[in-house]
Amino acid sequence: MPTTRLNARCDAVLFDLDGTLVDSAPDLAAAANEQRAAHGLPALPFERLRPRVGSGARGMVGVAFGLAPGDPGYDALRDDFLARYERRLLRETAVFARVVPVLERLEALALPWGIVTNKALRYAEPLVQGLELHLRSAVLVGGDSTPHTKPHPAPLLEAARRLGLVARRCVYVGDDPRDIRAGRAAGMATLAAAWGYLGDGEPIADWGADAVIEEPASLLRWLELP
Repeated sequence: MPTTRLNARCDAVLFDLDGTLVDSAPDLAAAANEQRAAHGLPALPFERLRPRVGSGARGMVGVAFGLAPGDPGYDALRDDFLARYERRLLRETAVFARVVPVLERLEALALPWGIVTNKALRYAEPLVQGLELHLRSAVLVGGDSTPHTKPHPAPLLEAARRLGLVARRCVYVGDDPRDIRAGRAAGMATLAAAWGYLGDGEPIADWGADAVIEEPASLLRWLELP
């Protein structure tokens, strides 16, 4: 539903989930190391796993076993990883502490915010509910909510549609190049979250975002909110 414009920049803020809104790296990394242990392999350092958790099972199986989709044995490892992760979905995962006051400020100003993630709803919904974000978020679009996932713009366009807003009046915040490509393709302003997982590819400055924000509070300043 539309809201009164508070500034010239947007009518809603949309966030990626893992690495932008919530820190799920401890549980994703632990599931990967649990899986390695089951195969008689030593644990990998958290610092090696963290950059890849934004790619979900594909990233975790890739870094933990050196396999990619289409490789022999990949599918079985992916399914096993997802089962292990589902069992520990909320053991250590939490909203980033520095994001909490940002959400509170958006809510105080009656500026809607929502979530657009590539995480399948099977995992995204219980995670969001477990953190009680479903009571506050105006929309949740998961990786299987539309026929396409990011970097395709379809999930972001669907979020705008559900909010009753035109996409160009939304801002998307994400910690992966796919987030920025999706946001730009949807016609949204895009902000790259430097506190996130970032992957291990091109530098964040090269993603093509409208701005790189070093900390969550910078979002409020970029939006020129009081």
